[in-house]
Amino acid sequence: MQEQKLQELLQYISQHSPFYKELFTKNKINILDIKKLSDLVLIPTTNKDDLQQRNNDFLCVPTKKVIEYTSTSGTLGSPVIIALTENDLNRLAYNEYQSFLCADGSKDDIYQLMLTLDRQFMAGIAYYSGIRKLGAGIIRLGPGVPALQWETIKRLQPTAIVAVPSFILKLIAFAKEAGININETSVKKAICIGENIRNTDFSLNILGRKITESWDIKLFSTYASTEMQTAFTECTEGKGGHYQPELVIVELLDENNQPVAPNTPGEVTITTLEVEGMPLLRYKTGDICMYFDEPCACGRTSLRLSSVLGRKKQMIKFKGTTLYPPALFDLLNEREEILDFVVEVYSNEVGLDEVLFYVLSADNSEECDHRIRAYLQARLRVSPHIKYVTAEEIQKIQFSEASRKAIKFIDKRH
Repeated sequence: MQEQKLQELLQYISQHSPFYKELFTKNKINILDIKKLSDLVLIPTTNKDDLQQRNNDFLCVPTKKVIEYTSTSGTLGSPVIIALTENDLNRLAYNEYQSFLCADGSKDDIYQLMLTLDRQFMAGIAYYSGIRKLGAGIIRLGPGVPALQWETIKRLQPTAIVAVPSFILKLIAFAKEAGININETSVKKAICIGENIRNTDFSLNILGRKITESWDIKLFSTYASTEMQTAFTECTEGKGGHYQPELVIVELLDENNQPVAPNTPGEVTITTLEVEGMPLLRYKTGDICMYFDEPCACGRTSLRLSSVLGRKKQMIKFKGTTLYPPALFDLLNEREEILDFVVEVYSNEVGLDEVLFYVLSADNSEECDHRIRAYLQARLRVSPHIKYVTAEEIQKIQFSEASRKAIKFIDKRH
């Protein structure tokens, strides 16, 4: 099925995509030679730089066919526009319909959406469309404002929430202060977006554990990107995000663009299927994951992806130690003294990576500072710079005027 859809894609982009027409000509690629998935290695990869520099050359339809203009969040540079046609929006809805089904969803559920539904955010429209297709109820509340979230939960009795995990922790903290018994509410599950909640062995990481220790709800992890217009979502087994092979071909590649074995970190590289507006061929996402190919206990047999181990461009070489932001987030989430944080990496005067933690501390005493520094020194084996900030200052750093979600990592390297 994928090989047939791949051949249809190659025909389509060779006729309609200025970027891929040029790529095939320049590399003397005869698309008729690409018959099997294993033949994909004959085609050069593309990446975010290509999309940023030649954004319009990826568009395969006249602008009058474009229904929706979405954009990436710009985490690793300037945002990229992804244009969708009516068919693409229907495909996006099908993708999330399948994802919510995978995450134990049904038409009897009511989902409270704690995320932005504007600012060209594809995920917002995807969740909304997928839940509509599922026939479930939707509460479009948007991000932030814990008091309003709890008041709405009490009034409308949602069975599930869609939220960033770190915001769920803020909900829990607010509930404790307000005397709300969260385990007596209607919410039984959370679709977690934007942040890891699991380690590579599928166990809950610090963030996931903190949530479930306070709140008896089922967590479902997801992985997606605007460019691939497809999601990998966990089932109730919680053993990795399930593949949707009718929507995307996924490869995990090493530094030499060769496929890696199962349980081995590789860069997620995708080929979109049945995308009409801006299809992508062998697009390297920059995300480092592992895949697992043994059948899942839920009955699905296609491969599953791990949580994101890190982003290739976000790799930090700090005093001889290789670090990725998700590992740093886990360390910072572990400490009760650290209420919130932002990690900043920058180049020092000799061009080496330096790491600065902006920390909102529960206690401004010297003793608390000593505990935090000793902990980080022991776990990282190096001493990062720490700057203590107020709640107002951390809010300003995390939410710039243009941001759609809390910024936890700032890269100021040359």
